[in-house]
Amino acid sequence: MSTLAVENLHVKFGSVETVSGVSFSVRSGEVLGVVGESGSGKSVTISAVLGLVQLKHGRISAGRVLFDGIDLAQLREAELRRYRGRRIALVTQNPMTALSPVHPVGDQIAECAVFHLGLTSAAAKRRTLELMSAMQIPDAARVYSSYPFHLSGGLRQRIVIAMALAADPEFIFADEPTTALDVTVQAEILTLLHHMTRERNIGLLLITHDISVVAQICDRICVMYAGRAVEQGPVEEVLLRPRHPYTKALIRCIPRDNLARGTLPTIPGMIPSAGQYGSGCRFRQRCESATEACATVPVSMVTSAGVEIACHNPIGAP
Repeated sequence: MSTLAVENLHVKFGSVETVSGVSFSVRSGEVLGVVGESGSGKSVTISAVLGLVQLKHGRISAGRVLFDGIDLAQLREAELRRYRGRRIALVTQNPMTALSPVHPVGDQIAECAVFHLGLTSAAAKRRTLELMSAMQIPDAARVYSSYPFHLSGGLRQRIVIAMALAADPEFIFADEPTTALDVTVQAEILTLLHHMTRERNIGLLLITHDISVVAQICDRICVMYAGRAVEQGPVEEVLLRPRHPYTKALIRCIPRDNLARGTLPTIPGMIPSAGQYGSGCRFRQRCESATEACATVPVSMVTSAGVEIACHNPIGAP
């Protein structure tokens, strides 16, 4: 069983720190949901883990990214390529930017199998058609020769997931994989992604701003806010008994059928910009339970009943 562990990760862009001391782990066959508002550092964290943050002029300033004991943060680009795509695959939120507009989608999946697994063209095409069928793509032989602009958003996302599976990876990072899809298609894609990772014993790290998505398919949850992990643990425990005020606020914002028109709850205020976090709790200006200590005293993760919380005044504390 493989394990990917992120330990005390710090990411900077110039002198500005955008991710501060984030730690989490995911094992083969497990689904970890990383949830938070836009600007909470989720995608930057994943880019850093994959060694892609340098493309955006960022850098890992501290921490480790351990893959079966190997620190990926210390590897050169040429060494990282042995892991990225082959052992750790990425599903992005916009399939149109992930797919080439000038090549048939089937050829793009097959190319991944040829590059990472060394298959012949014929073997790669067979594997591609098998993956397309497994992704419940109707008339796979016809779709194989189609271009991305011929396909619906749901079909394009299935193609991108098939590309991620082409090299038989041990882990998949899915960054908001259903953002642009309608609710029905979103549910289908999430169900397929969950089934495929379970069936193949793949570890799945799901990035999302939608906590209800995490509730559907995740085993564990890591809640991020302003570049820090503020709560993480088993998904049922965290969602049923949230200890951090931010987690509770996110859950309160989930739309419910019994809400009267116009009464959708929101979290007052805005997430602070990187570089304006201050020394205390980064949620303090939006928190109903904030005290003077929250403004100045740094917050550390503590473990209670199997859940890690970073809060001076956790919910339910004596």
